[in-house]
Amino acid sequence: MALKKRGKHFYGDSQVDIRDELRRYGTLAGYPPVQFADAVCTCGSRHFRLSVDDEEGVAVRVCSACGHEHPMGDSEEYLDEASPGECECPCGTNVFELTVGVALYDSSDDVRWLYVGCRCKACGLTACYGDWKNEFNGYAELLRRV
Repeated sequence: MALKKRGKHFYGDSQVDIRDELRRYGTLAGYPPVQFADAVCTCGSRHFRLSVDDEEGVAVRVCSACGHEHPMGDSEEYLDEASPGECECPCGTNVFELTVGVALYDSSDDVRWLYVGCRCKACGLTACYGDWKNEFNGYAELLRRV
């Protein structure tokens, strides 16, 4: 269970590797995530299609098993203004394991930045597919909504 770089992309063996990729990506961006939540559907599936709008701060997952659509985090509040685009892996597939990570303000539980990480079910490519400033008060509630 470790990220492996092949070419310009990183590949992981399990959903846990998404956290390492988000830490790497967030550190480069200046706001490393410190709290995480893995997406799991109410049906128990961990595989989703994902649509993201970085400008409006929206991520919506659709379960590949039951078709349930779920806005992630506080995305539902911004859906009316958003135009989320469906994410696709460079290998051509669009089913992922998803993990959200958040960076917090110093000495606070309030969110500063949000990262949406994916691991491709088909090839294992692991990457950050969306990130944006997020001013949610209390990371635990935001991550509960993942």
